[in-house]
Amino acid sequence: MVLTVIALELFFVIAIVYLLSRAPYGPFGHRSAVVGRRSEWREAQERADTLLQHVLGEEDYRLLDRRGYLDVPSPSRPRRLYRIPRHHGQVKVYEGGVPIMALCVQSVEPIPDADAVLMHKLMIEGNEAEYLKTANRFEPTLYGFIAIRPRGRA
Repeated sequence: MVLTVIALELFFVIAIVYLLSRAPYGPFGHRSAVVGRRSEWREAQERADTLLQHVLGEEDYRLLDRRGYLDVPSPSRPRRLYRIPRHHGQVKVYEGGVPIMALCVQSVEPIPDADAVLMHKLMIEGNEAEYLKTANRFEPTLYGFIAIRPRGRA
């Protein structure tokens, strides 16, 4: 009986080690699954970039690529500006040219960078108040930004 338990435990340990050693290539070592996912991700990035270019227009898109960020004016506060990074990161908020906070909003699933830029832009322009309620806030300090404790949501 004891020998059977030891044999079963050994079998499971060997099976787990085998599966873990093959993990980078998907279950049971199928490399084509990873290659397929990579090409699908690349295609998703290209589609997102095309959509972003279409929504922004040629000039704003070139500006985004050159500067590395997109400035979106606040729909409700004339002196406020949202600076959205080209690649995932915090959105910096400026009022009168002075940084007042940084915001972080992320999608539940991974999305291409261009989709993240578009997500921020459309949320700000569509419903700025809801965007500010949803975002995690960071306060400017001498050395960067620090998290502000979340407020109770109504």
